[in-house]
Amino acid sequence: MLCMAGLILADAHADVVDEITVTATRRPVDVDLISSAVSVAEADTPLLTDALRDEVGVYVQQTTPGQGAAIIRGLKGSAILHSVDGMRLNNAIFRSAPTQYLALVPSAAVERIEVVRGSPTSLYGSDAVGGVVQVITKKPTFETAGSRGRLTGRLDTAELTRELQGSFEFGDETLAIGFSGSALTTGDRRTGSGDRIGPSGFDAYSARAIAYRRSEERNWFVDFQVAEQPETPRVDELVAGFGQTEPDADEFFFAPNARTFLHAHYEHRFSGTDWTVDLAWQRIDDDRKSVSFGSDRRRFEENRSDLLGLSSSLSGARGAASWITGVEFYHDSVDSSRIERDLDGGAQTARSPRFPDGSSLSQAGMYANGTWEWGPSILVSGGVRLSRVDVDLAATELTEASDFDVTDLSGDAGIIVNLSDALQLTSNIGFGFRAPNIFDLGTLGNRPGNRFNIPNTSLDSEHVTHADLGLRYRADRLRVELVLYRLDYDDRITSVTTGEQTPDGRGVVQSVNASSAAIYGVEAGFDVDLSDAFSLHGIINYARGEQRLAGEVEEPSDRMPPLNGQLKLDYSASARVTLGAALRFADQQDRLSARDVGDSRIDPEGTAGWVTADVVADIAVDDSLELTLAWENILDVSYRYHGSGLDATGQNLSLTLTKTWN
Repeated sequence: MLCMAGLILADAHADVVDEITVTATRRPVDVDLISSAVSVAEADTPLLTDALRDEVGVYVQQTTPGQGAAIIRGLKGSAILHSVDGMRLNNAIFRSAPTQYLALVPSAAVERIEVVRGSPTSLYGSDAVGGVVQVITKKPTFETAGSRGRLTGRLDTAELTRELQGSFEFGDETLAIGFSGSALTTGDRRTGSGDRIGPSGFDAYSARAIAYRRSEERNWFVDFQVAEQPETPRVDELVAGFGQTEPDADEFFFAPNARTFLHAHYEHRFSGTDWTVDLAWQRIDDDRKSVSFGSDRRRFEENRSDLLGLSSSLSGARGAASWITGVEFYHDSVDSSRIERDLDGGAQTARSPRFPDGSSLSQAGMYANGTWEWGPSILVSGGVRLSRVDVDLAATELTEASDFDVTDLSGDAGIIVNLSDALQLTSNIGFGFRAPNIFDLGTLGNRPGNRFNIPNTSLDSEHVTHADLGLRYRADRLRVELVLYRLDYDDRITSVTTGEQTPDGRGVVQSVNASSAAIYGVEAGFDVDLSDAFSLHGIINYARGEQRLAGEVEEPSDRMPPLNGQLKLDYSASARVTLGAALRFADQQDRLSARDVGDSRIDPEGTAGWVTADVVADIAVDDSLELTLAWENILDVSYRYHGSGLDATGQNLSLTLTKTWN
């Protein structure tokens, strides 16, 4: 089910959700009372990021199977805040480019993904300049003592996927325990027209355990999650790209990428006020092994981030007003090492690590946000946040030990005007910042696109001003959302060439505050019930950006998504059978920056447009067994999402079988 702020896009027989916890407010709020543009996706996919492909305002880039990154209003990576149940997933080594870490959240543990398109900077501070992607996990609850379970198996032909996912919960109305896990293996990807890219197969494993205690006054849970991809190939390094006759590497694997997460949450309700406390620890291992093309040495990297977070908030409502205020603190320490080993004799040599080993990043913030109803027709909201960021960089062979610190103010305001019972006008404005992290300041080593990055410890914060204007219409059979937006991005950190090359031919680059950009666009979605059996859904997204590098001539912004969207028809054939057909499309993107033209993942003539067609059938065999059959990319179109490092899957047949029991 696809939900939006102020409307819910669902099939004709779906239950309407009147209240959801949304990242736009950090507290439960009816969807009609949120001025921000919000989408909500169910996470019923083997790879978590795939659940975002069909959302208003979201474009998904993929460099390697097993990974993926959401692009929101032209921004990506560390310009988008990612969180799990309110605690930051973004860490000190989060790239400003697409990252793989969202794929390390166990999909079996996820209830839904909420996406705020915009800049809720009063609530989230640094990194939330383009939007927020928040994962909401499942919490086991029972009305009486009992147990239940779920087992799902998936097979497909395009990536030779085999997945087994299961969960089991037991408890009563006060205390429940839940376990879930998954195992996934894929083969080499089959793209349009029948070619298979190799090596591109990967394995992924995850597990989760949670204890959830609830009562009228107090709730708490303790959640433990682990996920690992033992050896995932970096396909764009292994295949010659545009403008290349040879690949960048003979071997390149993330080995492993892994995430461990422990989260304790406590909530106490008293006198109309909610007090929450969260304590979380996250470890991410981003290890790699590689052999440059033609080299006789294998390189091993170990990169680790340990992120500790503490957050507390008070929220409540009085009359026509609701409010939340809170504080939070995060500390992230980074360990990094790199060695090279001779392929023949096995001799081993220590090399400079990717990140300054022993560096750390600390963040602290305090915020307040409120909503007020002005009569029956107008609702206003606003908030402010004070943030402090401190980075301590350890010394390296190229740089001395240094530190970076910044104190910054951010805020946002919104308004909803009820023009009628069915029609709303919304508007939002926000100003925020993104402080440079350890990846920005201290990265040393190979980057995609045949580049080699050297550190720059003199960076400043980026700053963004964001505004949007929207219309929402919700009637019994028709729901529509239209949003126009613009953001101005100043002091943007970008990678620029130094004019030098490494011995193996990579261009040497360095991150600098050299760019400014203006990005504007439109996001639209509709859902119409044509009859009791038929419903039609549509999405269209368009973004256009212009950037200026170091005061030079204006050019298109980097890696901007093209015009894209989808049209989907659902048919409820009976109480047990639902059929669906969808067209997905993207226009050609030939508005390229100079960096895009030089990127081996992007055709210098532009990424071709495409249209694909899918059909799906959901069959409830009985009350406990469900079968899903899908035929994707029916015409076997060969295509690529703009900015991705490999072609999308070709014609694919998939089978999903789900068994539940109580």
